[in-house]
Amino acid sequence: MSCWAQQVLDWSEVWAGLMPCAILLYNKQPPVFRPVVCYVWLSLLINIAIDLIWKLGDWMPQQYHSNNFLYNLLSIVRFFLFSLFFIKLQQPFLVSVKWLIIICFTLFLIADFSLSENFFNFSHFSSRLLSVEAFCLLFFVMQYYIYELKRDEAINIFTNQFWVVTGLGVYVSINFFVFLLYNRLSIQMQRFAASLWNLHNLSFILFNMFLVRGFYGNKR
Repeated sequence: MSCWAQQVLDWSEVWAGLMPCAILLYNKQPPVFRPVVCYVWLSLLINIAIDLIWKLGDWMPQQYHSNNFLYNLLSIVRFFLFSLFFIKLQQPFLVSVKWLIIICFTLFLIADFSLSENFFNFSHFSSRLLSVEAFCLLFFVMQYYIYELKRDEAINIFTNQFWVVTGLGVYVSINFFVFLLYNRLSIQMQRFAASLWNLHNLSFILFNMFLVRGFYGNKR
């Protein structure tokens, strides 16, 4: 990949996040979309911090060179806000299971960072956290589709919420194995790990394009 193309891809976690933010500036979203709107703005701020630390790390004190804890923070923010979004959709399907997953994820967070991992690990983000988050959100996505397909009445499934859910589904399904394997690969196969993160960045661009489509139809 050429140098300029790699630079564009490296900064995609920032500029791709600007696309849905631009829509939000003039398209007010309905209440059900509020968790997603919060995610978009928080994701942009966190990703700006991630890339600034990465690119400007040489000019910062040694203890501030790592941005890995921000990836952990973003994962937690993404899980809880999108979980809330699925709850607010009020689909009468697997309601207890959805709440159980949220509770179990919360207990997993407490146990993992109390007993096993360091949230502020300098050398790498938590592959365990990001892969568990992706797996849980993939469940939420699949149950959304199953409920919509099981409904008796003829409906247009290509609603605004459909585009948001589909974008999330594409992102977490692509990145489950990226998150799961990235830390180990970054030690043993650094070049391959870097190429694998390009896949994450491409999927993030696609995710934000779906968010743009979902937000664009809401003019309330």
